Amino acid sequence: MGEKLDFSLPQKRARGPATGVFTVLLLAVLVILATVNLVVALSRGRGESPATAQGLSAEQVKALAAKLSQRNLHQQAAAAWQDYLATARLPDSERAKIHFQIGTLLQKAGLYGQAIDQFYRSEAAANPSDLSPQINAHVKECFESLGEFSAMRYELMDRTSINPSQSAGGKVVAEIGAEKITESQLDALIEENIESQLASMKAFMTPEQFNEQKKRALEQSRNPQAKEEFLQGWLAQEILYRQALQEELGNKPEVKRLVHELMRGALSQELMNDQLVSRIHITETDVQTYYAANKDKYVAPARAKVRHIRVSDPNRADAVLNGIKKGEDFADLAKQSSEDENTKTNGGLIQSDVVKGSPIAGIGDSNEINHAIFAANPPMVLDKPFKTDKGWEVIKVEEKHAPRQKSFDEVRQQVTMQLLRQKREDVQREYIQEMMDKHGVMIHTSVLAPARQDPNSTPPK
Repeated sequence: MGEKLDFSLPQKRARGPATGVFTVLLLAVLVILATVNLVVALSRGRGESPATAQGLSAEQVKALAAKLSQRNLHQQAAAAWQDYLATARLPDSERAKIHFQIGTLLQKAGLYGQAIDQFYRSEAAANPSDLSPQINAHVKECFESLGEFSAMRYELMDRTSINPSQSAGGKVVAEIGAEKITESQLDALIEENIESQLASMKAFMTPEQFNEQKKRALEQSRNPQAKEEFLQGWLAQEILYRQALQEELGNKPEVKRLVHELMRGALSQELMNDQLVSRIHITETDVQTYYAANKDKYVAPARAKVRHIRVSDPNRADAVLNGIKKGEDFADLAKQSSEDENTKTNGGLIQSDVVKGSPIAGIGDSNEINHAIFAANPPMVLDKPFKTDKGWEVIKVEEKHAPRQKSFDEVRQQVTMQLLRQKREDVQREYIQEMMDKHGVMIHTSVLAPARQDPNSTPPK
């Protein structure tokens, strides 16, 4: 048989005096090395730049950041400056300036949320008074670029507040049990609601147009009555939703079907919106080309400026017209005789231009009067009174202007919207056809068409 394996532990050997001396010497060497390393590290902290994880010194990283910035590689330059902050030992005032610089680079790169974070860090580092006006402006621009107008509003209120300790928007406007809803939260809810309402229009607009629409809607929602109405509606929906969850209504089959249908519609719309955004790219040249090809759509119609005198009696109308023919001033007669309180004090002048083929402000829809106005040679009083549902009208045509081609600058937004609408329809049609082909869709129109009836057959009774 082979030798048995020995699992016994070796016995400790007694240490001799030489071994103890060697151990002491080794410990002394280790202490000396540790001391040297500490001295080197401290000397670096006083003057030299420590190495980064990439093997570059802080000064080398600083030079790299400056070079990337000069090459307009904004995001990369911001990352390099952040590396520099992590490695260099700088006073708070200098750190504040670099955080500000990183913020401006991220803003140029379109990373607005990250840029705001860096501007806040700049203020936290030293709150430099010389940078405050610039930080205020940049933060406002970033919030505006993000479309976060409610947040921007409260940010500006905080920055211009006499009492900085009171945060703008912190007042409680409603409570649900222990949960408190502040004014700024309410504004954020209103903004989210507006974005949802405008979502279907977003593909029609440029980002600038979308933000402009959003701004207008937010302005309309800021009056106290509109805010209270929205809050009442939101609270009603929220408590009903919470109660429905408690009653587990989401488990009902009919609710699941409804949620499924809503999800189908939302996902379909979201997919189409993504396609519209990715496929529609309209340039200034596109808009000008569309305008040039459709100039006839952008013509201002003929228009005229008129005065009128309204009376209720035809004989009185004839008398007024005869007085004008004898040389009486039309405006003076209007002040004396007209029964239209809106225009008589102004000598019968109708403020809005009369547009050819359109109803006349203050008079109504009268093709006869409209035709006579544009057949006249102003300044000219029309040769007879006209009967309308408001009375008898004596008309003077003060000015008349021929149709006019509108310039591109006048109709730029209108042209852009019409071109976007056309592009949207084209993209929707093309993409749906692509998806139908991809998924093998076939429509059997012959089955859906009504059956042809034999002319010799007897119709059913």
